[in-house]
Amino acid sequence: MMSLSDLKDRDLGKPGNLGRDQYEFDLKMELLGEMIKTVRKERDLTQEQLGALVGVKKAQISKLERNTKNVTLETILKVFNALKANIRFSVQLDRKDVEVV
Repeated sequence: MMSLSDLKDRDLGKPGNLGRDQYEFDLKMELLGEMIKTVRKERDLTQEQLGALVGVKKAQISKLERNTKNVTLETILKVFNALKANIRFSVQLDRKDVEVV
């Protein structure tokens, strides 16, 4: 019996490996699209209505819900703002000696 983490390590490589990192990124983007769709439906909005609130066409909202890989952060923020949903981003740096001036 292997854990999911062990299976990912075996099949995709350890965290930090390009294949593993791409897998994790794609999974997070897919989840983001699902979150947008879920919140939109909870707010009783169609894709067309949400698009009108954001200033894009229905097709863009549909694309966003299916695949968030080619969407700007600005668009994602606009969508969640239109949905009146709070979002939090976490930035994790590999190097701890980074200084921001």
